[in-house]
Amino acid sequence: MRLESFLNVFAICCFRDIADADYVAARLAYRAKLNDQFLWSSLQTVEKYLKCILLLKRIRAPKIGHDLEAAVNKVAANGIALGLTPATTNFIEHVDTYGRFRYRETSPYWFGGQLVMLDRAAWELRRFCVVGETKQVTQLREGIPAPKVRLEGGILEKIMDDPKNPARRPLLWQNGFFGNRVRRKVVNYGTFGAVNSPLFLYPQFIEEVAEYVLLPEKIKAAYREAAKNSCEGR
Repeated sequence: MRLESFLNVFAICCFRDIADADYVAARLAYRAKLNDQFLWSSLQTVEKYLKCILLLKRIRAPKIGHDLEAAVNKVAANGIALGLTPATTNFIEHVDTYGRFRYRETSPYWFGGQLVMLDRAAWELRRFCVVGETKQVTQLREGIPAPKVRLEGGILEKIMDDPKNPARRPLLWQNGFFGNRVRRKVVNYGTFGAVNSPLFLYPQFIEEVAEYVLLPEKIKAAYREAAKNSCEGR
């Protein structure tokens, strides 16, 4: 296999296919009201679709980890117009802020309607995850059901086409963006919720916690500042 072909195979197999699976996992977590897991799986979905786009376009990005803002900026800086809707941009910013912290280092919140936002984000990003030039990118239009975009060999397509696939029902449940039939209405489940990180409540213990577990440097700096301000305010 030639190098160019291998890089394409790697992008599809290791990024797009896994993103498809993360997307279904995120929908399962949302329905089960596992909110932290929903945010994390949503971040993984977006992250891998973006990394797939970067690799397919041969844009070097070896240092981009879970930073969605860096990935989006990298795509834009290389002249790729994703044409993301404001709702998708806002959703990406939300999961970028709260989804990457899997151990509740920060205080996440969630609200109703995020499942639709995830579906929209996956639909908008995934259509760019194809080998070769994207000649015409289908756009969303207000009040019009999302067009059906099928990718050759896609994991989601295989799930949708197999009535016996156990992932099919979780994928299609209240999904207005993916499915073999046009849905003009979906029910918006979910309510507002939030939870405080223990470090947010007790930042004065940041140094002790850092002796036992690995914490991001930015997190430690933020809580050190919070602890300092708390002491000064007494």
